[in-house]
Amino acid sequence: MKTSLLLFATCIGLMAFVSPKKERWIKLFNGKDLKNWTVKIHHHEVGDNYGETFRVKDGVIQVRYDQYDHFNERYGHLYFNKPFSNYRLRLEYRFTGIWRKDAPSYTEINSGIMFHSQDPKTMPKEQDWPISVEMQFLGGLADGKPRPTGNMCSPGTNIVYQGRIDPRHCINSSSKTYTGDQWIQAELVVLGDSIVSHYINGEKVLEYTKPQIGGGTANRYDPAIKIDGKPLKSGFIALQSEGQEIDFRNIEILELKPPFH
Repeated sequence: MKTSLLLFATCIGLMAFVSPKKERWIKLFNGKDLKNWTVKIHHHEVGDNYGETFRVKDGVIQVRYDQYDHFNERYGHLYFNKPFSNYRLRLEYRFTGIWRKDAPSYTEINSGIMFHSQDPKTMPKEQDWPISVEMQFLGGLADGKPRPTGNMCSPGTNIVYQGRIDPRHCINSSSKTYTGDQWIQAELVVLGDSIVSHYINGEKVLEYTKPQIGGGTANRYDPAIKIDGKPLKSGFIALQSEGQEIDFRNIEILELKPPFH
């Protein structure tokens, strides 16, 4: 009897040791509407979803421009209404292949997701990009040249890469080039103002540290917001629109608490 009880207790102990805690992923997008999300488009007041740039269809957030007369640098972002600090964020995206030719050439098959962003309510009407860090999504072009995705861009921010502040606005990841309208899974692991990792289809493709306010690219912001050198410990998450149609789905987040390993 004692032997049986001992074996049973040992099995229970081993099960507790090898069984990971259930991860509590939270869906940021309900698949039906843009509840809990706020739009900010360049030249427009916060909350003005000009031309239904961001819309929902068949469980997907779509970025579309069919109601635009001219693109007119209407760079847009769709913000989730809660800031986050330490987390894993994952989603799927696909490019539809339709690009507005009156948008800047660099925006072709180009989009992304912003994080550690300022609150959209702090953005003046004529501010083009939020002060934030971007996980940039790119797809292959007709020229067939390598064009990795899951890159880092830094509007109004700086990051430390390979031990020093890197002055480049964008840093390429190590991902392969993806073409066509296939769904791609992207994941961010963000640990406050310490380490940020980018994953594409489950593979780590980029890592850097110490995101902070600084640098250029963002324009016509409120100077009180841009405090250069200030560590970015938290901020808002936003889906991007900049002239290329794109779809987003399965957007969910897992908040992390120390210890992070």
